[in-house]
Amino acid sequence: MKIKVRVSHDQDTKYASLICQKIQESAKIRGTGIAKKDPEYIKSKMISGHGVIAFFDGKLAGFSYLEIYQNKEFVVNSGLIVFPEFRKQGLAKIIKIEIFKLSRKKYPNSKIFSITTSHPVIRINTELGFKPVAFSELTQSEDFWKGCKSCANFDILTRNKRKMCLCTGLLYNPYEKENIPKKQKNIDYLIPGDKIVLAYSGGLDTSYCLKYLLQEGYEVHTVIINTGGFKEKELKKIQERALNIGAISHRTIDAIEEYYQNCIKYLIFGNILKNNTYPLSVSSERIFQAIKIAQYATNIKAKAIAHGSTGAGNDQIRFDIAFQIICPEKITLSPIRDLKISRKEEIEYLQNSGVYNICWDQAKYSINKGIWGTSIGGKETLTSSNDFPDEAYPTKLRRKKSENLELEFEKGELVSVNREKGKAIKNIIKIEKIASEFAIGRGIHIGDTILGIKGRVAFEASAAIIIIKAHHLLEKHILTKWQLYWKEQLSNWYGMLLHEAQYLDPVMRDIEMFLSSTQERLTGTVHLILYPYRFHLVGIKSKFDLMDSNMAQYGEINHAWTAEDVKGFTKILSNQMKMYHNLNKKEE
Repeated sequence: MKIKVRVSHDQDTKYASLICQKIQESAKIRGTGIAKKDPEYIKSKMISGHGVIAFFDGKLAGFSYLEIYQNKEFVVNSGLIVFPEFRKQGLAKIIKIEIFKLSRKKYPNSKIFSITTSHPVIRINTELGFKPVAFSELTQSEDFWKGCKSCANFDILTRNKRKMCLCTGLLYNPYEKENIPKKQKNIDYLIPGDKIVLAYSGGLDTSYCLKYLLQEGYEVHTVIINTGGFKEKELKKIQERALNIGAISHRTIDAIEEYYQNCIKYLIFGNILKNNTYPLSVSSERIFQAIKIAQYATNIKAKAIAHGSTGAGNDQIRFDIAFQIICPEKITLSPIRDLKISRKEEIEYLQNSGVYNICWDQAKYSINKGIWGTSIGGKETLTSSNDFPDEAYPTKLRRKKSENLELEFEKGELVSVNREKGKAIKNIIKIEKIASEFAIGRGIHIGDTILGIKGRVAFEASAAIIIIKAHHLLEKHILTKWQLYWKEQLSNWYGMLLHEAQYLDPVMRDIEMFLSSTQERLTGTVHLILYPYRFHLVGIKSKFDLMDSNMAQYGEINHAWTAEDVKGFTKILSNQMKMYHNLNKKEE
């Protein structure tokens, strides 16, 4: 089932007579309402783009239009009709929202009003920010009130000198903030028709957010930031899904190189594995996605930014903080978090809203794929004891025969794989392609979330794990003892702060400068052997290898000091410990 509601145009005039017929039939059944509409007048509304027309699975299903009175002081939303066979599908609300948005777009300074006896329509208008008013607050144009003559209750209106009737008058005044419903007051007077940018991945959560925000009357523009986790076909499918659901526009922004230069590079320089296990695959992506989303929202002058995070995870913090810093003037929305909606409720809502063609409940596992690794969540990760099944990992073991791998680094950056030069991003992708066939880089990470609760997640990140371990081995040969020590301390903090949504703190730039300075001599090759589920670090070759010194060979022979030198050195080195233990003897 597919619902499509759009602004009418000249090609819709063929429907005018049928719409007038349906309006008349509906008024007769209700016993109230304007019964007669002129098809030629309806055609004029269609041609001028002052109408909204609805289709259900390609069939005409509903209509509404707007009229202008008193030199654009008032706009009325009139003629709402949903054909009987398409009722109870939420179509009336969608049409009301679309005609309201059209009214706001064409006449942003006009008061918008409606008169109706329908309680559902009254409720929808109230949600949009209308309030009940006396007829005296509506337009006094005779042309408008003459239109009520075909209503069965016109005599009631005339007897009361147009002060009251069976209809309720509803008015939206764009200059009165008190008109905005309570649920909208909580989001800084965001009103239907306002432009919203939604971070959209194409999954259940963000699809729910898209449909929900559209049905609330907002102008929603979706955007996805590609940090390396999507193929071209996947990105195209996500765009099609967003537009089919109803997004005004969809934008794909490539941020892979920026993500590498501003983050992955430093994760390699720092050999960063969260809790010595997890290469920060997803958590490192989110901040860059949030930054690009905030920039895009600013460029298209959106009033708000929405994301599909739940209230129990880390991503909500990462998105919120980035938005507050980069575009603090914009409102941040998170419908799933704010409404505390369950996955089951999301699916039911989408199905009831006409989004039937996607099997949201088939996937047993939540998968987030990026260039730096893939995280996987499922029922097993909600426990502390259950292992993660082999079949749940996206890539499968395909190669069982061992294979050699050679990585070359220049100043800490990966410049070639198996002696084939290439840019870092292409090298990462190449390693992932080779090593994933050995099912290397799998693991389960248990760590502390930003919210203070423990979180468990499975992951596979063959390229990230291999590159970090190879890079670290090269460092152990080239850097001094104290360089390695202080690198480890600061790298640990860098990973922690990145995970905790503190990327925009200036201390991160300070740590990056330190990490970069340690890489000046980090040039050489690392040799590895790949096996099913594991790899072996063979060794390195580098002109900066400190083991190549002529001073001595560990455990063998030295040429730089004598036995007497060592005796003197150990005597002085042990002075403080000797003093401590001698004092203990005196106390005894």
